[in-house]
Amino acid sequence: MTTAIVLFTRDLRVHDQPALAAACRGADRVVPLFVFDETILQSRYAAPNRVSALLDSVRDLRHSLQQRGGDLIVRRGDPVERIHELAVEVAADQLHLSADVSGYAERREQRLRTLARDPLRGRLSVHVHPGIVQVPPGDLSPSGGDHFKVFSPYWRRWVVADHRMPEPAPNHVPTPIAGPDDPPLAGALPALEELTDGTTAPNLPPAGETAARERTDAWFDGPIDAYDDTRNHLAEDGTSRLSPHLHLGTISVAELVARVDRTRPGHEAFLQELCWRDFNHQLLAARPDLTHADVRTQGDAWRDEQDAVEAWKEGLTGYPVVDAGLRQLRRDGWMHNRARMIVASFLTKHLYVDWRVGAWHFMDHLVDGDLANNFGQWQWTAGTGTDSRPNRMFNPVTQGQRHDPDGSYVRAYVPELAEVDDAHIHAPWEADGTLLRATSDYPPPIVDHREARQRFLAARGA
Repeated sequence: MTTAIVLFTRDLRVHDQPALAAACRGADRVVPLFVFDETILQSRYAAPNRVSALLDSVRDLRHSLQQRGGDLIVRRGDPVERIHELAVEVAADQLHLSADVSGYAERREQRLRTLARDPLRGRLSVHVHPGIVQVPPGDLSPSGGDHFKVFSPYWRRWVVADHRMPEPAPNHVPTPIAGPDDPPLAGALPALEELTDGTTAPNLPPAGETAARERTDAWFDGPIDAYDDTRNHLAEDGTSRLSPHLHLGTISVAELVARVDRTRPGHEAFLQELCWRDFNHQLLAARPDLTHADVRTQGDAWRDEQDAVEAWKEGLTGYPVVDAGLRQLRRDGWMHNRARMIVASFLTKHLYVDWRVGAWHFMDHLVDGDLANNFGQWQWTAGTGTDSRPNRMFNPVTQGQRHDPDGSYVRAYVPELAEVDDAHIHAPWEADGTLLRATSDYPPPIVDHREARQRFLAARGA
């Protein structure tokens, strides 16, 4: 009798789960496992919003497995140690897991192979499957290099590459049941307060595979067709909002790609966003220091202005669209992608503050806080990453006027400006001295756009 352990990490689903599918095809008994990793829980990565979504996703995964006759074994601690204990307990001879690209994930995989080879004396075979990205890092490379540093040529190669087709969910997961005299195998799920001391955002989106599949169906049933027009409209629900689900793997990128029809409006633009995700993951795989080192250094002498940084974090910069984005982050644990670019540009170019400060503030709040996407895009906006125009700088007033023309987005998150008219909503200081002025609770701009632009360009020698 063969017994396979399936280690779930960032792939918390039963649909298109290649590791689970392979185990169910090739083993008599399948032991799904999730380990609340103590190293991650003790790091800054384990922000309350992500831990909350993680816990809900694990709970939903357990329910899905139980519906298929299985269960999810839950442990806490070091994943390699917990797998060692479980492999002995259930006499496992196979271990299945999804490949991942971070340095931590690669070290974990290497430790698992060492465990299988030495302490377990070759009795456990380790099988690593695709599932986190659509095209694995390394499958595509430019001439004269090991990874792409510019998106456009990557997209041209990626879109015509062989794409993995989704795996169906298994009908049955044969998880062994503990005997009447044995302790329960599955283990209880911890409470949120056991995993994090922080508080969560008041308006977190639902998490888990069930919610992910509902959101996916709703997206492809209509809104995606207008994506070309609505993707940058800050006040509209014009984006998929699937990024939190992609981050925790409650929906797979392969399934989303398979549902794209490039002949329909909006689908090509959405496919490019999925490609950006793979692009950033191949960048992280090639540059494990992406989270802390410039990809293309500009020799920046970043300013240390703590008062300005705190004003930025609190959404009190005096620029309404910037403040609305940062307040959305705190309220929803999510921020519109256009707003992310605006607020990141403002921090790194208007205030000339180190991109790492902003990237980690995002990681402290984003449910979809992903090492590859978050740090890759922060470096892109700061001009230290893969942007071919490193000194581009967004004007927050014109960005607001263009992408929130009637001020609906600003008013939703900055109630102090509720009575300011549309003409002044993105520059409320221009309404001073009129009946339409902003309330005294809203601050004036902490920096003048023109002066900030001149300062930034001079610092960059542009």
